[in-house]
Amino acid sequence: MDMIDVVLPCLDEAAALPSVLGALPAGYQAIVVDNGSSDGSPEIAASLGAKVVGEPRRGYGAAVHTGLEHATSDLVCFMDADASLDPRDLPKLVESVRAGADMAVARRVPVSRAVWPWHARAGNAVLAALLRRKGLQVTDIAAMRVARRADLLALGIEDRAFGYPLELLLRAHQSGWRVVEHDVVYRARAAGTKSKVSGSVKGTLRAVRDMAGVLR
Repeated sequence: MDMIDVVLPCLDEAAALPSVLGALPAGYQAIVVDNGSSDGSPEIAASLGAKVVGEPRRGYGAAVHTGLEHATSDLVCFMDADASLDPRDLPKLVESVRAGADMAVARRVPVSRAVWPWHARAGNAVLAALLRRKGLQVTDIAAMRVARRADLLALGIEDRAFGYPLELLLRAHQSGWRVVEHDVVYRARAAGTKSKVSGSVKGTLRAVRDMAGVLR
């Protein structure tokens, strides 16, 4: 069976990469998109067998889209590189797409309230509610997702910052995609790493602003 590419946007995730890359199931190949790390993340990723791509434009969407452009597999997976999500959950999302879904996405189930700060949970709930008002029945904003490479490129997503996931979901819905959610375990991110979104109230508000902007 052909390898499946897993795009991992990365900014200073050196402490998390060994556990994340080590947990990738057989048949899954990491594409680590370095977004300007200063902690040796790209070198660590390369030493662990990942394909490493640099993206100098700062922004989650820029890193994700560059990873998508460098992917070669039919199905492409996306997830954070901070060890909060388990790569061993990817196969069940992949199977949903193989079974007929256009995209499979994660619905994060935190192992404790402490791993998901109140401001990040609230921001996620607001954004998911806005998506449901537009007709897309999701409860999370697709921190882990799987879809076909060609279909994703055809959506023409323009956002290159934190609004990328919402624009993806919105355009998928507008294109008539069948989107399936799966529960996945959401854990504390690796010690020594810091979230660019949920690590502070300011970061969450900035991300929510960017994301909500694509829904107007």
